[in-house]
Amino acid sequence: MRYLLFAVLASCVVSTNAQTLKIYNWAGYIDPAVVEGFERETGVAVDYQTYTSAQELYAALDAGADFDLVVPSHFQLQRLIEQKQLQLLDLNKLSRYGNLDPKLMASLAGFSGAGRYVVPYLWSTVGLVIDSARVEQQLGKPAPASWRLLFDDQYAAQLRACGIGWIDAPEETFSLWMNYQGKRLLDASPRRLVEAAAQLLQQSDAVRTLDNDTYIEQLAAGHLCVAVAWSGHALQAASRRSALKFLVPEEGGLLTVDSWAIPKNSRQPELAYRFIDYILEPRNARLNTEATRFYAPLRNDLPAMIELAKQAPQLVPQLGERRRLYFLEPLSAQQTQVISQQWQAIRQRYQLRLRPQGEAG
Repeated sequence: MRYLLFAVLASCVVSTNAQTLKIYNWAGYIDPAVVEGFERETGVAVDYQTYTSAQELYAALDAGADFDLVVPSHFQLQRLIEQKQLQLLDLNKLSRYGNLDPKLMASLAGFSGAGRYVVPYLWSTVGLVIDSARVEQQLGKPAPASWRLLFDDQYAAQLRACGIGWIDAPEETFSLWMNYQGKRLLDASPRRLVEAAAQLLQQSDAVRTLDNDTYIEQLAAGHLCVAVAWSGHALQAASRRSALKFLVPEEGGLLTVDSWAIPKNSRQPELAYRFIDYILEPRNARLNTEATRFYAPLRNDLPAMIELAKQAPQLVPQLGERRRLYFLEPLSAQQTQVISQQWQAIRQRYQLRLRPQGEAG
């Protein structure tokens, strides 16, 4: 799911004699200064490795890798818990656990009792990022705060010239499409998924970018006027191009939560608890939010969060916006397989359009 622009430490080792904590996290998903601060304060060396897809994390855990901390997304938790790949947490070892947002914790509890296995790290939304002036110029009227900009044929045709972007995220895209239609992805039969894919395939012809990385640069450079985006990516681009605005459309947007978990093969679980507790310190949580532009999972009434809301309100979502969010549904194996197969056709059609005319397939 996350392809961020910030560099992280591939391996942070302070001493060959120190205890070592092995972490496996999404690429670019932490402020390196926080890792360095933990090493200085504890004398623990951090072996920090990264991945760029949910499949990479699955593969590492399936192979028995001995990481002490990993960061699964919420939609991965049901599988990881059912396969007994995560340890139950002893929350008494986390002195700062009370800093967490109870509403976020309550939402996570619905995923196979995930609150007993994970501690939220960062969360985000999947919504729309819009270059309002350019969109209004193309439409000849103010832009609606709606997925119609991407999923309505008439709007997409009008906005194609100024640049439309999709993320390369099949389950997220299918979920947003079904929600726009007033349906739930979780309830979709294989036949309905194939029908949805046919509609998405046709609309993908208007798409200029289909990826999870370069679209940030494309937005910042003004090559896209509207795009599906993770909130952190949108805010990264907006920090470089002030005309960009991120919003949760009136029909709703996706809520995603990434959490710390201790794998069953961890060799240093006690060090893992120390690191999680360090991350829950409000100052460190704020540093990570400011570096990544993804949201901290802490209570909004904490002094550090109150100050952050004053200085950078875009990094603390408002209550009205949060009410329009819903979790990406945990899908069945059959649904996942159908979506993956259908998305491959969308990806191939997009790539074919990028090839110079006359180039062999």
